[in-house]
Amino acid sequence: MPVRVALYARVSTAEQTVEPQIHALRQYATARGLEVVAEHVDAAISGTRERRRGLDALLAQARRRQIDAVVVVKLDRLGRSLAHLLAVLGELEALGVDFVSLDDGIDTSTPAGRLFLQIRGAFAEYERALIVERTRAGLEAARRRGVKLGRRHALDDRQRERLARLVKHGVASRRIAELLGVGKGTVAREVARLRAATAARVA
Repeated sequence: MPVRVALYARVSTAEQTVEPQIHALRQYATARGLEVVAEHVDAAISGTRERRRGLDALLAQARRRQIDAVVVVKLDRLGRSLAHLLAVLGELEALGVDFVSLDDGIDTSTPAGRLFLQIRGAFAEYERALIVERTRAGLEAARRRGVKLGRRHALDDRQRERLARLVKHGVASRRIAELLGVGKGTVAREVARLRAATAARVA
């Protein structure tokens, strides 16, 4: 039974086309006798966006056990956020779905590819530990200086402008909250306000 693969391609702007990526992916599948069961595309969508129609459909197929492998031209086509990229690769691994990145020479169906996943996991765990350690040290230093801890619940004008730019570029709300140093609820309220203002202008 041939290996069932899903191809995934993404470009960030409307001026770009996914055709070169799809062509390379089809050639790879044909050369290895793989059965292409789906081609998922996200056009003019930033790799920092965690929710994308094409990627969501691909992951849904993986969860339904309809594919055996995912093939991309380059790792950053799957995502540019390290945390999101690691989460997607981790889920595919847990589902038993192999991952191939042509330009990066990654194929998790091989011993070298599986080693990559192990190294990836080790580095991710190390990174998480460093973040926790730095956060604790920073909080303790702030307490010693008498700084009142906790996130602010309102945005100033500069933060609102920055939030609007981040929303325009498709950055996830959780990431916006981290960048601005405020709660997710604050971001959600501001995003709702922006959308209402936009709708009012259109009307």
